[in-house]
Amino acid sequence: MMRLFAGLFCFTTTVFSAISPVLAETPLDAKIQRSAAKGIEFLKNRGQADDGSFSGETGAAVTALCVNAILQHRPQAINDPVIQKALTFISSKFQTDGGIYATGSSHQNYETSVAIGALVRANKDGRYDSALKRAETFLKGLQWDEGEGIESSDPSYGGAGYGSHKRPDLSNTSFFIDALRDLGNEADDESLQKALKFVVRSQNLANEGNDTPHADEVNDGGFYYTPAAGGESQAGAAEGGGLRSYGSMTYAGLKSMIFAGVSADDPRVLAAMDFIRKHYSLDSNPGMGQAGLYYYYHTFAKALDAADVEVLDDASGTPHPWREELADHLIAEQQSDGSWVNKQSERWMEGDRQLVTAYALLALAYCRE
Repeated sequence: MMRLFAGLFCFTTTVFSAISPVLAETPLDAKIQRSAAKGIEFLKNRGQADDGSFSGETGAAVTALCVNAILQHRPQAINDPVIQKALTFISSKFQTDGGIYATGSSHQNYETSVAIGALVRANKDGRYDSALKRAETFLKGLQWDEGEGIESSDPSYGGAGYGSHKRPDLSNTSFFIDALRDLGNEADDESLQKALKFVVRSQNLANEGNDTPHADEVNDGGFYYTPAAGGESQAGAAEGGGLRSYGSMTYAGLKSMIFAGVSADDPRVLAAMDFIRKHYSLDSNPGMGQAGLYYYYHTFAKALDAADVEVLDDASGTPHPWREELADHLIAEQQSDGSWVNKQSERWMEGDRQLVTAYALLALAYCRE
């Protein structure tokens, strides 16, 4: 579940300032608080456009991620003008079909899913109840199932794509699952269980519900991008056949399984954790190098938090207190203006400081003790 962090803060017109020393309970939390304050100041003073958006060319997406990131660290900021302007921008993307996306967008699932996360966190007075209900119906309508004329035996079944009937993938399905969980759906929800079928088929693991041709070709317990339409991995094909597993999708697969009710001792979870131990890294997105690195950090943190892992032993047996290690790594990578940016790869928009700063802040929120 998403973690709400206790904190008493107020926003002035010029700075976001703490009013309670209680927040610095541990040295780790104190470091995170200082770093988050710099990141939030960047978003407030340099990242937001006059219309309230953050990277508004992405529709509701980056704005929603920034709102969520700020409120994760400072829930009392809900009435600050920065947040209110951003929420007004997101509201301008409410569509008559219930979706929350820019008109003509080809990323309807992604935009709507991350917008739901922000609106749920901002919905203190119930003002978004109706919009969230419509958005839930819209999202469930996008899911690939009998409504698209496919049976449960189809590798696309249960997944979510960008929208407009684009073939489903694990990244979008992961955002879809997060949104349904944010909305209060329990693990036994029909749509979540359908999504689990797609997630399982994205894992390189034989004989555990994956009936695709790729199930036993790699068999390392990791996850790849999609089993649909013949299958695809952003990390490419494996030597000898099959689709290569990689870090960000493995963490996305792990947390998706947990949110869909798969237990910690399930063979699928154990296999994913085995891949994660063998490929533990903060220097790269395993299998992808520097591409999608901050997406990886966010998914890494959210997944290990959901799995209740505090210390992760790598393949050599070295223990990693991942919260502290990730926090220290992110703090070291923060730019002098308070932002974060992927200097090594702009793939998947990681040259965009607003997006990458949101990813970093969200990851830091899961690093709190």
